[in-house]
Order: sequence, then C-alpha cells, then structure tokens
Amino acid sequence: MKTIPQEVSLASENLDPEVASFDAAMPGGRSLAGNTLWNLFGNCFPVLVAVVCLPVLKRGLGTERLGIISLAWVVIGYFSLFDLGLSRALTKLVAERIGQRRQAEIPSLIWTSLFLMTGVGLVGSILTIFLTPLLVERLLKVPASLSHEALGSFYWLGAAVPIVVITAGLRGVLEAVQHFRLATAIRVPMGIFSYLGPVALLPFTHSLIPIIAVLVLARILACAAHLWACFHVMPTLGSGFGFDVPSAKPLFLFGGWMTVSNVLGPVMVTFDRFLIGSIISIAAVAYYSIPYEVVTKLWLISTALVGVLFPVFSATSVADRARLASLYESGVKYIFVFLLPLTLVLVIFAPEGLALWLGNDFAHNSASVARLLAVAVFMNCMAHVPFAHLQSVGRPDVTAKFHLMELPVYVAMLFFLARSWGITGVAVAWLLRVMIDTFLLFWFSSRLLPECRFILTRLPLMIGGALALNLGVALIAGMAIKIIVVCAVLFVAVPALWLWMFTPAQRAPFIHLLQRLKR
Repeated sequence: MKTIPQEVSLASENLDPEVASFDAAMPGGRSLAGNTLWNLFGNCFPVLVAVVCLPVLKRGLGTERLGIISLAWVVIGYFSLFDLGLSRALTKLVAERIGQRRQAEIPSLIWTSLFLMTGVGLVGSILTIFLTPLLVERLLKVPASLSHEALGSFYWLGAAVPIVVITAGLRGVLEAVQHFRLATAIRVPMGIFSYLGPVALLPFTHSLIPIIAVLVLARILACAAHLWACFHVMPTLGSGFGFDVPSAKPLFLFGGWMTVSNVLGPVMVTFDRFLIGSIISIAAVAYYSIPYEVVTKLWLISTALVGVLFPVFSATSVADRARLASLYESGVKYIFVFLLPLTLVLVIFAPEGLALWLGNDFAHNSASVARLLAVAVFMNCMAHVPFAHLQSVGRPDVTAKFHLMELPVYVAMLFFLARSWGITGVAVAWLLRVMIDTFLLFWFSSRLLPECRFILTRLPLMIGGALALNLGVALIAGMAIKIIVVCAVLFVAVPALWLWMFTPAQRAPFIHLLQRLKR
C-alpha cells in the first residue's frame, strides 16, 4: 500500500506505530477505538470542571446573570453557522484527498477554505453586533439593571465570530488526518477555561463584561494553537498559501446545503432557551439550561465517535461499502450500549441529583426537564451516525431538507407547549422533534446503504425497548428501589446487551483498547 507523504502523515514521535497513518486507521478498528478515546477525553474532561464551577457561579453571580452566561455559551456554539458549512466540507474533502492519494491538493484546499471562512466570519460578526441591541432590549427579558452588562457581553461575542469560525476549520483539518491526540491537547485546557475563567474573576468583579471578554481572549489563543498544530502535522502547509479558485467550487458545492443545516440545526437546538427568556423569564432560562447542559454532555460520547468515523466514512463511501456498513452498524451499537445506562441513571436520579447539586429549587423546577431531555439526547446521539453518513456520501441536501420540514412543526409545538406547560412543555417539544428527526435520518440512510440491514431489523426493537425502559424507571419512587434498578441495569442488562448486539469482530477493538489501558 502506498505510503502517505510527510505533509499529510499522521505519524509523529508520540504516536504508536499502529496508528501512524491514515491507511492504518481506515481498515482497523483498533485505531478508530484509540482515536475515539482521545476525542472523548478531550470532550469530557472539561465537564468535570463545569460540575464544580456551575454552583460557584450560581452563588457568585445569581440566577439571572448565570442565565445570561448560559445564553453566551449557546451563542459561542451557534457561531458555527457562519462558516457556511465550510469546516465540515474541509474535513470531508481533505479525507477524500488522502484516500485518493491527491495530497498535493490539500494545502491550497485548506488555505482557500480559511480565507473563505474569514470572510463569512467577518460578515457574521457585523451582523451579530448590529442585532445585539434588538436581542437584548427587545427579544430577551433582561432586567434593566443587567441591560448594560448584557449588551457589552454580546458585543464581545460578536467580535469573536471570525475567530470561532476559523478555529472550527483548523480543527476539521486535524480530524481529517486523524490527529486526535494533538487536537485533544488543545481542546482540554480551552474547555476547562470556559468554566474556570469566570470563576477566577469572581473575587475581582461580578460584571459579565470582563467575564465574557476573558472567554473571547481564550478563543483567540485556541485559534492560534490550532493553527500551530496544523503546521506541525503538515509542514508544507506554508508553501500552499493563497486562494485557489478551483478549490473553492467543491467547498461551496458541499457547504451550500450544509449552510441550511448549520443555520436550522442550531436554531432547533438552541431556540428553546431564547423562547423561554422571551415569554417566560430569564430565571426560567437557568432552570432549563442547567439540566440541558448536563444531559447534553451525553453528546460528548457520540460526537467523539462520529468525529472519528466521519472522515473514514468519506474515504470508504465508494471504495469499500462493506467496510462502511460495518463501521456504521458498530457506531450505532456502541453509542446505544454506552449511553443507555447513563440515560437511565439521569432519568432515575434527576430530582435527587439536582437537589444535592444546586438546591431544592432546581430539583422542583428542573427534574422533569432533565428527564425528558435525557431521553431526547439519547435518541439524538444515535442519529449522529446516519447524519454523518449522509454528509460523508455527499448528501447534505437531505439533512437540510429534513430540517426545513421539521422547523415549522417544531416552532408551533414549542410555542404551544411552552405557554401550556412552561419549561416542561419546551422539553416535550424538544423530545418530539428529536424523535421525528431520528426516524427520518435512519430511514433515508438505510436507502443509501442497503448493505446495513441492521437499521431495519434490530434497531427499531432497540429504540422501542429503550424508550419503554426509560418511561418505566421514571415512575420509580424510593431510593432503595432506584439503587436496585441501577445495579440490575449495570450488572445484568448491559452485559446481556453486549453479548446480544455485538459480533466477536465488533467487540474486538474495544477489548483491545481495554487491554492497552491496563498495560
């Protein structure tokens, strides 16, 4: 097999020989398992800091300021819509070029993408700054005493749009070449600082403006670190500096429909909190956002795996469909078996956990929200696999059209249920939308990948059983019974699922990874 040239090699002095090239990563599950572990570590470690920092921020800033910071975290995540799908397109096209042995095209492809992302990021920055007064003064119920701080905070966030967009593109390059260990080394300190930074400022100020400003400055440092990492992985990247018009065409062809998903997807994920702040209260944003931030951490597991699978899906979608079907099935199964017990624990202990962590007011107002969102996120995590598959085979138009169909239905449900049942109704609307989206994604994905019969045979039984189980455990009362149920799930149900769902070949990468960790 032809060796990948140095400029796109995945090897470095810190990598094991068996993961030293993209060629090794594609056919073998061991490299994918190792990369997933690094990706998962980078996603999860900052969460431990968040668990400690959120109660401190609540006491130091108050519920309303914490609600505004929650919206700020949402805005930072939502900035990805301004890249017009270019970061995802860049990951796909770089992975394809490596698989097709067209490495010479990669530097110009990367720089062209970064120039385009800088331009659209600046447009997004101007738009965000321009709309900030309308957002703070008209759409959100921000108390008059906090209006100045909210305005200053969102102006800072608007200025950060180009930095966040460029960073997403650079991270996409590292993912395309399977260099997850280096990406994790950057992501962990930056993720920690997103929570620890505001806490560190509490002894000096409770104003939101310097807190958000520090978070933006941290994003600038993260961007610089990602740029250095890309040069480290591809030393010849500097020789391809410039804008290449032919490289722009495939980026925009793929990114056009991705833009629709990048706009509508985050809207449907984050619009709920803005609606709560608009028609209920800023305090209700905190009661909804905190359990949301907790349960959506389940995404860390699925995104860690799918982030590794997406470039491999892109490289195997034509050349090795049997391999693609095998990876697809394994990905869904791993997400299911790892997240089901975690979801059950969240559903069972939501009231007790919130009371212990943030107080009885959160337990009273947020327990039902946490339970509904936990089930919704569990289903959405599995849907990440068909979503990545559709994009990897060049069909981002399908996911975009699904979002266009879902949006009006979701918005109607959201307004009706929010006015009827408050934040619990918002969580119900979120769950219903996810159920529709999951069905559509798996259905169309199965049409494009008929080799994966698992989608139409075992998967419906798995999802139906998981929903029934979560409904049942939500009705359990009494701590002793809850503990017995959790032990039964962990020590009986999960091993049974492991044996029933996985073939020996599908279990092998995980077993090998555990053996390496023991050594």
